[in-house]
Amino acid sequence: MEKEKKNKGLRNIVFLGLISCFADISSEMVYPIIPLYLTAVLGTTPANVGIIEGIAESLASLVKVFSGYISDKYQNKKKLAFCGYCTGFIYKIALLVSTSWVGILVARVIDRFGKGIRTAPRDVMVAESTEDNLGTSFGIHKALDMLGSAIGILLSLLILKYFGDSISSYKKIFIVSIIPIVIALFFFIFVKENKNRVQTKKENIFKNVDKLDNQLKLYLFVAVLFTLGNSSNSFLLLRAQDVGYTSTHVILLYFIYNIVCSLLSIPMGKKSDKKGRKGILVKGYLLFSLVYLLFGLGSNKISILLAFVLYGFYTAMIAGVEKAFISEISPKYLKGTMLGLHGTLVGIALLFSSVIAGFLYEYVGSYAPFLLGASLSFITALILQFGLKEQKMDLVK
Repeated sequence: MEKEKKNKGLRNIVFLGLISCFADISSEMVYPIIPLYLTAVLGTTPANVGIIEGIAESLASLVKVFSGYISDKYQNKKKLAFCGYCTGFIYKIALLVSTSWVGILVARVIDRFGKGIRTAPRDVMVAESTEDNLGTSFGIHKALDMLGSAIGILLSLLILKYFGDSISSYKKIFIVSIIPIVIALFFFIFVKENKNRVQTKKENIFKNVDKLDNQLKLYLFVAVLFTLGNSSNSFLLLRAQDVGYTSTHVILLYFIYNIVCSLLSIPMGKKSDKKGRKGILVKGYLLFSLVYLLFGLGSNKISILLAFVLYGFYTAMIAGVEKAFISEISPKYLKGTMLGLHGTLVGIALLFSSVIAGFLYEYVGSYAPFLLGASLSFITALILQFGLKEQKMDLVK
């Protein structure tokens, strides 16, 4: 009976991972070419790229905490997640009809709004599909998620390589990217939602923040501080272009990053289940500091290539592990709310970081936003090392 329950949980995690995989094939076919499309085709400046990314990410992130709260209160996680993924289809249509950076901004807001709706309820479904080994569960989901990203990037690269770097090629990518999001929506048929969770409390979290675990509040603070220096990945792509990489090679670098993360996400998740979350989180932030130093001070193609590889290591160390950490130290009846609150706070910080990065990039130098990010990441690693207690894995909720 116990084995059958675990198998059902694993199957649920895999299908949720496949949904993310195909949704990311769709989204990542277009994401790495958006800054190139904006600057090369629509003539937009790096500062405008920062504004677009900052507004899109932050406005959509405001939805995350409410989506998580609603999924906790009404137990409608599957419906919320499905609606969130549906916006991926609308996003691609909006890209096709956009003729200016304002149109791209609207399309990005639509896409990120959907991400804000789906992220927290989907993550709660992953957490509720297993009673232990949260790191491994989120690692499996992240591995499939990043695999989808890598496939999407590769498809985008092949289309650009075959048809050339032109506006018609970009449009072809937008059209083809519609297919995988339809497949992702189909996989929802196989996802089972746990609606039997006992809700022992009905507290309004917004009026009882002071009652939250101090470790959770510390990590939320650290996440915000870190994100103020962690600007949009668009600037990594622009930086690669600055040192001499062509548009297709920039996309290939982003592909390498996603493959590295996909390969390492499960091992990192398993390691956090055995050794604890704190050590991996601290090392992850220290690694990010090194990555951004390479992006900021690296002046040749080799250093930028190394930076993208190490960036994949960092993402594998942080993305799934931090969700497992938040899930296990959050009250059981508020997992969705806390995961959503984390996304909201990070998204608000991302507005400021992306706008600041855009202006630093354009008016100070391409190195400036990366040096800021490296400094803040190093500081957050120190705060975690000396302020965060290691969770006892045998007592994880």
